[in-house]
Amino acid sequence: MPQTPIPEAGPAPHALNLPGIGRWLLAAGLASLLLRLWIASTFPVTGDEAFFYWWGVYPDWGYSDHPPMVGWLIALMRATLGDSLWSIRLPVVLLPLGLGAALWWGLKDASRERAAWAVLLFWLAPLNWLNMLITTDTPLIFWSALSVAALLRAERRAALDRAAYGLYALSGLFLGCAFLSKYFSVVLGLAYLVYFAVYRRERLAGLAVLVLCALPGPAINIAYNMSHGWSNIMFNVYNRNEAEAFELRKPLMYVGMMIYLITPVAAWLAFRHRKALLATARSQRLLACVVVVPLLFFALLSAKKVIGLHWVLSFYPFGFALLAFALPREQLAACAKGIAVFAGLHVLVVAALYMTTLDTWRTTRPLSNLYPQVVRSYKTAEILKQVSSPGVVLMAEAYTAASIYGFERRQYMPVFGVGRFHARQDDMLVDFSVYQGQTIRVITGGPPRLEEFAPYFRSVRALEFVQDGVPFYAVEGQGFNYPAYREGVLGEIFKRFYNIPSALPMT
Repeated sequence: MPQTPIPEAGPAPHALNLPGIGRWLLAAGLASLLLRLWIASTFPVTGDEAFFYWWGVYPDWGYSDHPPMVGWLIALMRATLGDSLWSIRLPVVLLPLGLGAALWWGLKDASRERAAWAVLLFWLAPLNWLNMLITTDTPLIFWSALSVAALLRAERRAALDRAAYGLYALSGLFLGCAFLSKYFSVVLGLAYLVYFAVYRRERLAGLAVLVLCALPGPAINIAYNMSHGWSNIMFNVYNRNEAEAFELRKPLMYVGMMIYLITPVAAWLAFRHRKALLATARSQRLLACVVVVPLLFFALLSAKKVIGLHWVLSFYPFGFALLAFALPREQLAACAKGIAVFAGLHVLVVAALYMTTLDTWRTTRPLSNLYPQVVRSYKTAEILKQVSSPGVVLMAEAYTAASIYGFERRQYMPVFGVGRFHARQDDMLVDFSVYQGQTIRVITGGPPRLEEFAPYFRSVRALEFVQDGVPFYAVEGQGFNYPAYREGVLGEIFKRFYNIPSALPMT
């Protein structure tokens, strides 16, 4: 049966209390937007952002770690608003507004008032005040939310008419775009499958249309992987999971993370009104599946893997929606105020951090442990000025440093050495044979061991330079020996990271 709205006492469920909640929405939306804009304009680039930046510089149908959507997004921002950190971060700055619109669109037919509360609770969450980092999760969250919103509207159609099929098709199209953002979209597909199999078998035709319209996304990704050594599969399924084992702390960390994400206030109210929450889950079955199925999936996965905070973000908004439909009306304002206070504490911490200076980070524990990374982030240009020299090729020992330095120079910086399973895009972009015989300086993370570099150069020497009291190191190698590097480093990379199962066909 179509999902039914939650019965409410008092005003009609389609009446929106604009003088009250409307002011909250305007204040939360505008204040959080201004804060995100400020942080996005002043916070230095992170290693992941700098790495993804090059995906936008070299647009492709896919990349080493993930499908291509974030690279396409960055390429679009560079082409329209210019090559600046502010412009490539703008999509994530605007993301909460887009997600709020998706929540409203998907839920307003059930109850305009409850839909407004869902948007408000979500907007008040601390993450939506502080997050301005462009990552693969940015388009994933956006397309996932649109897919769920379109499906919610399709499921409220009384009959499988043309409009309903159009909404199922739209949901599938958005799901395909989510798949082209990140493989976590598969978990959303699993939630859909559970919902239709358990509750809506009479509408399997709608599911079929959804799946059909989602297929171009996986088709593009499979075609790319077949011609690029299954790099996404090797990264996400094999290379990054080799050392995983069960630890009790991992599921406990997952539970703690989820309480933090939904905020302790909302978690307490959800527990206190658990009967109302269960009743809402029974009447809002699709919404419940979109929340519960991913939570259970990640809970099972947490037995072996540490679940990252960003893993659950594409399902995050709908947890607040479920809560907004479940809590008694008199508790919604209390929940909003509690979340607002929790977010305010985060804002105060950020304001305090912005009032610090480099000297504060150097002399204050535990901030002093991060001081070298802070100097590298804020004094990148000065560091590069010290290490650069005419006619010398700059490289780095790790992808984070290489990405940050390369972003500052707007010139791609290769990673020298085997590296780790992360960021193997370097293998596709860099042809080390062009450096044969040249002088290379490799920026290292600590005092270098020259014996590790000596086999690949005619001569090597260590360099040390100081920036704001922090020592930085590099190895200068003269006369790069490409054949030796190909055998000793590229050969090891091939054996370690490209051990492609024979069952995966390649073009």
